[in-house]
Amino acid sequence: MNLKDFDFLSDSTEETSTRYVTFVTPNLKRFDLAILTTNRFYGKKLVTDLMHGRSAILGPDDLEEEGVLESVFRINEEEAADLAQFLTLVLGAVNFTD
Repeated sequence: MNLKDFDFLSDSTEETSTRYVTFVTPNLKRFDLAILTTNRFYGKKLVTDLMHGRSAILGPDDLEEEGVLESVFRINEEEAADLAQFLTLVLGAVNFTD
């Protein structure tokens, strides 16, 4: 199989910024995250749990939605509350770009 056999819908390269952070919550849950900032996701950021290989495109509005963090990262409600508290500090406001 060759590259010409694929029907690309999108293929682009972009400079991004990635923050790697490891922290332990007050409830002693450890998180190892990579937070990728790009212009691709309408101002939201790609948050990856490096220990479990789970990712989500998140903005502050997603943190307000019940069950989002629990579902994506497969964590309980208490752990999600701690993670949301941290992500609130780092996600910032969503800025729409072209």
